[in-house]
Amino acid sequence: QVQLAESGGGLVQAGGSLRLSCAASGRTFSRPGMGWFRQAPGKEREFVAAITWSGGTTYYADSVKGRFTISRDYVKNSVYLQMNSLKSEDTAVYYCASAGGLPLDKSYTYRYWGQGTQVTVSS
Repeated sequence: QVQLAESGGGLVQAGGSLRLSCAASGRTFSRPGMGWFRQAPGKEREFVAAITWSGGTTYYADSVKGRFTISRDYVKNSVYLQMNSLKSEDTAVYYCASAGGLPLDKSYTYRYWGQGTQVTVSS
C-alpha cells in the first residue's frame, strides 16, 4: 500500500501562484512515476502533469504548459506542483497519484490516489 498526502492548496487571485506538495509513504519502491490530476465541479477528472520517478521526464497537459512545473525529491519521497499565472479555470480539487505503469497521462494507470486539495482562483 502507498499513502499519499497532498498539501498547499488554497485561495489565490488570478495571476498568482501556489505550490502543491505530495508526500508518499508505504511501499513506494518500483513506481514508474507520479502525477497530478484535477477535477472541477461538474467535470471529469483530468490529467495535469506527471514525472517519471527514475529519470525525471515530465509531461504536461496543454492547458498548463509554461505555467505549471512538476518536480520530485528522492530524499523526501515527495512530488511538487508549482503553479504560476493561475487562471479561474484552474479552480479544482487537485489529486496526487502514484502510477502502477504507463502511460502517465491516463488516470487508469494510477494505483494510489491522495485525498485531494482544493485550489480556488478568484478572478
